[in-house]
Amino acid sequence: MPFCEVKTPQQATVDTDPISNNNNDNNGIKIFYRTYGHGPTKVLLIIGLAGTHESWGPQIKGLVGTDTANEDERSGGGGDWNPIPDDNESGGGIEVCAFDNRGMGLSSVPTKTSQYTTKIMANDAIALMEHLGWKKAHIFGHSMGAMIACKLAAMVPEKVLSLGLLNVTGGGFRMFSKGTDKAIII
Repeated sequence: MPFCEVKTPQQATVDTDPISNNNNDNNGIKIFYRTYGHGPTKVLLIIGLAGTHESWGPQIKGLVGTDTANEDERSGGGGDWNPIPDDNESGGGIEVCAFDNRGMGLSSVPTKTSQYTTKIMANDAIALMEHLGWKKAHIFGHSMGAMIACKLAAMVPEKVLSLGLLNVTGGGFRMFSKGTDKAIII
């Protein structure tokens, strides 16, 4: 099964010190992902709260023509398998990646609630892009996944070809100033 191991924020800080970097025991979070389709156009799908990579099935099928993951395709899970040419041979096509956010599906479950911020989860998505060798991608997020996508775009705009946000809020828990907390009766 495909996993991308990401480091906790504390480990990422420690690993920038070359003297401390000789310890390979990472104890990082493992993010489960699947890729679909083949081609130079990359699309990263970030699901919302309580969703898994499987939630994107109809969208993936619409983008690449199948909802059979590339890993299943190689192992014969896709039925009558016809190899699809590599990016270099085809010159076109779309490759999609959908993943389970930390704490969901087959990804690791951190025990501390402080490890579930949109910034940390955006770092997970960035680490996944790097793991896949994707320099740039179209980023699409739904609900909490859109909040993560927005944070990703703010952190590494050079990696974002386009940003699609569906059912997203622009703020945190408090979207109105303290002065407007009183009920308005019309």
